[in-house]
Amino acid sequence: MKNMLMGDIDYKIEQTSFGVWRRYLYPSGLYFEEFISHQQVFGMPLLNYTRGICPETGKRKIAKGVIAIGRLAMGILAIGHASMGIIAIGQLAIGILFGLGQACTGLFAIGQLAIAILVGIGQFATGYIAVGQFAVGGYVLAQLGFGAHVWSPKSADPEAVSFFKSLVSRYFER
Repeated sequence: MKNMLMGDIDYKIEQTSFGVWRRYLYPSGLYFEEFISHQQVFGMPLLNYTRGICPETGKRKIAKGVIAIGRLAMGILAIGHASMGIIAIGQLAIGILFGLGQACTGLFAIGQLAIAILVGIGQFATGYIAVGQFAVGGYVLAQLGFGAHVWSPKSADPEAVSFFKSLVSRYFER
């Protein structure tokens, strides 16, 4: 098999009214595709989607756009196994405002490992408000918790109990 990194790649290019698809089928049956929208916001494509190994580089291509979707994604809304953005969703989600994933960060984070500044919800959670099996924060609701005001099976700080009861009644009872 010839080395594809040294020559021109015969992509199948498809122009649509919304953007451009670039696809390549390897002789082995592996598939690469990328979509880049025509519309741009702040110099980034509105939507960038990637899948597979790029035949030009032999590596995964990072999806970069306002909405970025791919195994590796960076954008305002980033969705991927490893994602980074204002809002990030993925196994490893590094969000600035919100992170949702197995391991995630953000002002608000929901995940198995949720490292948050304001609200963290997860099996292991941190944040000013932290809810989880193991949690660390200011107001903590956890099986095992550490912080200023902790409500756990072993201790019930009256301020934590009052805080979480008022939070539940404010948002969940009508």
